[in-house]
Amino acid sequence: MHIELQTIPGCPHSESARELFARALELEGIDPALLAVTEITTDADAAAASFHGSPSFVMDGTDLFPSNAAPALTCRVYPTGQGFTGQPDLAALRTAIRGLGPRGRVQP
Repeated sequence: MHIELQTIPGCPHSESARELFARALELEGIDPALLAVTEITTDADAAAASFHGSPSFVMDGTDLFPSNAAPALTCRVYPTGQGFTGQPDLAALRTAIRGLGPRGRVQP
């Protein structure tokens, strides 16, 4: 299982998004040590990764929050109960992780 947080240089949400993703993974029974952080630095990298803004939460090559936006080096916003913010809330991220099924779950 490949779990990746994709960001751009200088993203103000990089660290909090990493912490959020690690916490969501842990709560879903997935080892947060599997989380890798990748910095997307060029338009070519953005296109190759189908990167739709920073931060992006990706598991096994699937963006957990699909977007129709063109790949670009840009910030990204997520809808939450408090309006649009720079990262999803924990409940939305956990739901998105669960949507990919039980692959890679830590066995009790």
